[in-house]
Amino acid sequence: MTRVRLSVAERREELLRAAIEQISARGVAALRIADVAAALGVSNALVLYHFSTKEKLVAAAFTHAAEDDLARLRKLLSRRTSALRRLRAAVRWYAPTGQAKGWRLWIEGWAASLREPALREVTRELDRQWKAAIAEVIADGVAAGEFPCPDPDGAALRLTALLDGLAVQLTSYTGAVSRARALRWVDESLARELGLERDALTAPRP
Repeated sequence: MTRVRLSVAERREELLRAAIEQISARGVAALRIADVAAALGVSNALVLYHFSTKEKLVAAAFTHAAEDDLARLRKLLSRRTSALRRLRAAVRWYAPTGQAKGWRLWIEGWAASLREPALREVTRELDRQWKAAIAEVIADGVAAGEFPCPDPDGAALRLTALLDGLAVQLTSYTGAVSRARALRWVDESLARELGLERDALTAPRP
């Protein structure tokens, strides 16, 4: 079958999505350029033409995945509703029980970043942007008088740390924590950080 000729941007996106799938299936250490090429029925040379090394391909793949996740986060946080509703929607989406990024991919990325500086910069920047976005909405809620959180930056750090830790537990250790318990802990933590009772998270707007 003749392959459709793609633009450079389209080809790069196709290669990045294939790389993300292969990393999720095989892990960073086991990934080969040949795996990505074979998944798309193209040559190794084509992959190397666009990325030159496996390390650059991996870093670009995680950047691509991060951009998708951040776009979704910003969409959730820009809704025309209360800061509390926006926060709860974002936190529940980000949680490992929600519909956020493939946690197996990101746990793999965190582990690999210990040895690969380029990937470490990608994961660090993603982490920084997540915390900044969450902290900004918490500050909006404080300014609007919705809740009294005295430290939006600290609250954002603690919330994301909890979610990342739960992701490891639920993804790597099946049965260690139930989905229902994880969601309860997420809600309890969010309410505590905002200085609210847990029931306030689901109370109808006045």
